[in-house]
Amino acid sequence: MTTGRWQLAHGRHLDLGGKAVIVGILNVTPDSFSDGGLFVAPEQAIAQARRMVEEGASVIDVGGESTRPGAFPVAIEEEQARVLPVIKAVAGLGEALISVDTYREDTARLAVAAGAHILNDVWGLQREPGIARVAAETGAGLVIMHTGRDRQKLPDVIEDQFFFLGKSLEIARRSGVADDQIVLDPGFGFAKETAEENLDLMTRFSELDVLGFPLMAGTSRKRFIGAVTGRDASARDAGTAATSVILRLKGARLFRVHDVAINVDALAVADAMLARETAA
Repeated sequence: MTTGRWQLAHGRHLDLGGKAVIVGILNVTPDSFSDGGLFVAPEQAIAQARRMVEEGASVIDVGGESTRPGAFPVAIEEEQARVLPVIKAVAGLGEALISVDTYREDTARLAVAAGAHILNDVWGLQREPGIARVAAETGAGLVIMHTGRDRQKLPDVIEDQFFFLGKSLEIARRSGVADDQIVLDPGFGFAKETAEENLDLMTRFSELDVLGFPLMAGTSRKRFIGAVTGRDASARDAGTAATSVILRLKGARLFRVHDVAINVDALAVADAMLARETAA
C-alpha cells in the first residue's frame, strides 16, 4: 500500500498508508446513538481522550451534535459551547491530533483557533461550503464525507459516491484546498438504509481508489453491524473490528471508532499481513 502525507493545521502532518490510523470518537453530546451523555462534562471528555490516546488513537474526533438518524440539530452556540472547551483542553495535553466533527463554517474556524488540526464534515461541504474556505485559509486537514441524506440517491452505491464526492471535491478545489489536505469518507450508515447497501459498499470499497485520495472508514457500531450480528449498539465493537480488517485489506487508511483498543489489535494483524504480502 502506497504511503502519503496528510497536511494538517498548525504545521502538523500525518503519514498514511504503512500503518492503519485510528481516529477515536469523542461525542460531547447527550444523545449520540451509542455513547450519548457519557462524556458531556469536560473532565469526562478529557479523561476519555487521554484513554484513547493511551490505547493507540492518533486522532481524537470531537463532536458536539449527534449525527444519528432522526437527531435534532443544535444551535451553533450550543455546539461551540460543547466542543471548544474540550478541544482547548485536549490540545493542552499535546498528545494527539484533534479533529472537529462539524459542518458549520464558524465552528470550524473557532475550533482550529482552539487547537484543532482537522475538519470532519459529514455533509461533504454541501451544507456550508464555507468550511472549505476555513481549511484553505488555516491549512487544516479536511475529511469530506459522503451522505445520501436530504436528496435522491443514484441506485448504484458506487456511482452515487462518485456523483456526490465529485461535487464536494469541486467545492474544495474552488476554495483553494490542496489535494494533500483531503481525506474521503464514504459515509457508512448515512442514508444507506439497509444492511445490504452498506455491505455492498464494503464489498466494492476498493473501487473508490480511482478518486485518488486516502479513505477513512466509519463503520463503528453502525446499525448494519447490528443487523448482521444481532447485537445492540453498545455490543458491536467486535463486529466493528471485523469491518475494520476487511476495509483495511480493501485500502482504507483511517478508521473512526468508539473502541480504540479492539480495533488497534485487529488492524495490527491486518497490517502485518499486508506487510508480508509486500515483502513477498
